[in-house]
Amino acid sequence: MYSDNVMERFRAAKNAGTLKGANGRGEVGNVTCGDIMRMYLLVDTKTDIIRDAKFKTFGCVAAIVSTDIACDLIKGKTIEEALLVKNTDVIREMGGSIPPKKIHCSVLAQESIEAAIADYKKFKAKLETK
Repeated sequence: MYSDNVMERFRAAKNAGTLKGANGRGEVGNVTCGDIMRMYLLVDTKTDIIRDAKFKTFGCVAAIVSTDIACDLIKGKTIEEALLVKNTDVIREMGGSIPPKKIHCSVLAQESIEAAIADYKKFKAKLETK
């Protein structure tokens, strides 16, 4: 069902965990399938460059791997560049080997990026009003 690369990433997700000092946090979920994704961002407030990204996901192989890949895809990018990352980019990084019924996991990964960036923007707006 999944490629060896996807299964290896599932077993050793390098971006799993929380992120101390995160200034952007996003949580998304799908009640139907039970997947819940939390993404944590550490963004440089002067440059808006994402310095680090971590995740905690409750879900299937596709959900965990999608979120892990999403973290890799946005590290080192500005928040505006990160918003250009789409679920199709996640699927491509999975080698295109994702069952059709699991595509929603890549969509949730994209949405977790968007939610974490929205939270960061609120954080930064508060900084700028001080």
